Amino acid sequence: MSSGCGHGRSLVRLLHADPVRWQALQAVRSLQLEDGWIGAGFVRDAVWDHLHGQVVSLPFGDVDVVWFDHEHPGRAADRIHESMLTALMPQLRWSVKNQARMHRRNGDAAYLSVADAIARWPETATAVAVRLDAGGRVEIMAPWGLDDLFDLRLRPTPAFSGDKHPIYRQRVAAKAWLQRYPGLHVE
Repeated sequence: MSSGCGHGRSLVRLLHADPVRWQALQAVRSLQLEDGWIGAGFVRDAVWDHLHGQVVSLPFGDVDVVWFDHEHPGRAADRIHESMLTALMPQLRWSVKNQARMHRRNGDAAYLSVADAIARWPETATAVAVRLDAGGRVEIMAPWGLDDLFDLRLRPTPAFSGDKHPIYRQRVAAKAWLQRYPGLHVE
C-alpha cells in the first residue's frame, strides 16, 4: 500500500519534515494496532498547509487514528488507545475509531478493512492515511490516489456522490476549508 508516485514521495518528505506529525506516527506505531493508520485531516492539512505556504503547526482538530479489529469492536478499546496516545503526546487531540464498527454509524454495509472504510470517507482528498512500518518507512493508503489532495481539488468520493451528497456539501461548509485554503477547487 505504499505509494511510489511523485506525490507519495512529496507526502513522505512533508511528514519527515514535521516533527510533531513524525512523533505522532511513531506513537501510533508503538501501540501495534491491528491495521492501524492515521488519516483524514492529519494528512490533508499537512499537504494543504504546505501548498498554501502556511507555517507548520500542530494538526488542526482531532488526530484521526483508524484501525480494524473484529475482536474488539466496542468503544472501550478505542478509549484505552486514546488514553495511551494522550499519555505519549498530550498536546494532540486523539480520536481512535475501530472501523469494524463504524459502518453502523455511517449507514454502510460492514467494512472489510481500514482500506474499505477509508474508500467510503466523504472526500477523495481526505480519504488518505499513513503509518510507519516496522522499519520506520512511511506507508500510504490512498484508495482514490493522491492527485486530488496535491492538486487542491475537493470532491466527493463515489460513496458521497449520490444520496449522501448533501452530507458532503454540509462538511465543506462546516469545515470552512475555503477560508483556510483559498486555493481549493471545490466540485
